[in-house]
Amino acid sequence: MYINSTGFYVPAERVPNSHFLPINGLDDEWIVKRTGIHTRSKCAPGEDSNTMGLAAIENALPSLPYDIKDVDLIVSACYSPYDTVATLAHVAQQRYGIDDAKAVYASSACSSFVNGLEIIEGYFAMGKATRALLICSEHNSYYANEADPKCGHLWGDAAVAFFISAEPAAEGEPQIKTVYTRGLGNISKGPEGVILRPKECGIAMPDGRDVFIHACKYMVQALHGVTAPNGLAPETLDYIICHQANKRIVAQVAHQLELSEDHFLNNIDELGNTGSASAALVFAQNRALFKPGQNIGLAVFGGGYSCGAFLVTI
Repeated sequence: MYINSTGFYVPAERVPNSHFLPINGLDDEWIVKRTGIHTRSKCAPGEDSNTMGLAAIENALPSLPYDIKDVDLIVSACYSPYDTVATLAHVAQQRYGIDDAKAVYASSACSSFVNGLEIIEGYFAMGKATRALLICSEHNSYYANEADPKCGHLWGDAAVAFFISAEPAAEGEPQIKTVYTRGLGNISKGPEGVILRPKECGIAMPDGRDVFIHACKYMVQALHGVTAPNGLAPETLDYIICHQANKRIVAQVAHQLELSEDHFLNNIDELGNTGSASAALVFAQNRALFKPGQNIGLAVFGGGYSCGAFLVTI
């Protein structure tokens, strides 16, 4: 699979750590030490996961080497949709008049983007699609309970869009070499590790330590899962992008791989945890940094639990 174009949207507002002291009792020093977050992005009134997703598509269009109407598969992948019936995939299809595309929605917590990639890979393999649009937009602040001292201070909002084709659409396009996903609902806290129940508690993380332990373990495993089939190892990658849940998780993954944190690209310090959009968002934000021949590994871990990774060769 080939990446034809990428786009992203991040709301302008930044919520500082000082916002949370009178709400949940956590000060700036504590939040930075435990999470690495200084500010987080937040939707303005009138913005939502649909508006962000469409803005991310608009950001990608100037570099798209074909007409968006040539897309024959649209996948919306996230866990915080504006509407669970009329999904962002359907909204995008209507907005751009993409008459002949399939439109589907996929969710696997913070692994959703990678699961969306695997769905596209499957459609391509079956010959049922050749050009796809993958949109991932997370409106975490809509569901977050800021008074929750366990996770109310973590969440940011953002969207990312990838146009992907089965064959190259232009010279020099990055190639997605391998996609790896795994459901982990059978381990430890599993489905109770991270929850989103709008009428009960919003987004909640009852046991952050359990999430931390398994995120560190299984993101490393996922990186091995995408590098080994290509004769590589995580340690040989030029850059690694982890799900932006917690800066300490990234540091632990670096420690396990005996790598400098310079190998890792992050945006969590400014944007907070932008959910399943986060790793792909970091990739899209840093496109100009990557050089031909470099290998980039992206690894994610989702509540529920689940993990995933994909390898991109520039």
